[in-house]
Amino acid sequence: MLTLRVFEPFPISAILCCMSNNNPSQPDRQTSVFERAYDPLSQALVIFTAVLVMNLGAKLVQLTGLVHVSDRFPWMVATAFLLFYAMLNSVFSLSTKSMMRYWGRSVYCFMGLAAASGLLAWLFSSLPIGDAGSYRWIYVVVTVGYLVFLSIVTFMRNIVDFAQREEWNQPRWRSKKR
Repeated sequence: MLTLRVFEPFPISAILCCMSNNNPSQPDRQTSVFERAYDPLSQALVIFTAVLVMNLGAKLVQLTGLVHVSDRFPWMVATAFLLFYAMLNSVFSLSTKSMMRYWGRSVYCFMGLAAASGLLAWLFSSLPIGDAGSYRWIYVVVTVGYLVFLSIVTFMRNIVDFAQREEWNQPRWRSKKR
């Protein structure tokens, strides 16, 4: 039987492929990355690293003069990866044992990621979020969407847990009295 820890370190290769099961009694069974509970802090650090790499790559391309890169590109990268974190984190929350602890860490990591990637976007673009067009509202929409994603996943998990605890028998037929 495969046991899950509450949090595991989040390897970058976990996004791209499935990892094998470490249980020697089941050597052929593959474990999906979505069956593992990853630490939200590790997820946020991986996403922030991706934001940094994309911004550095865009700045390098801009300095070489090969392609014109918009001044608002860092804000687009920040919001896109924030949405990516929101979706992945919501899916990974399905396999955690302590949902409330995971929720707390996830929300704090989301706030930190939003602030850090926004600061990075401001440093790379030299535009405050108010001058970056509609990205201020996109930040708000992604934040509200993240909370909705977490709520839906929690609600789904509670329904599945309830259904698994419930003993299902043949339904009782009631006679209609008129």
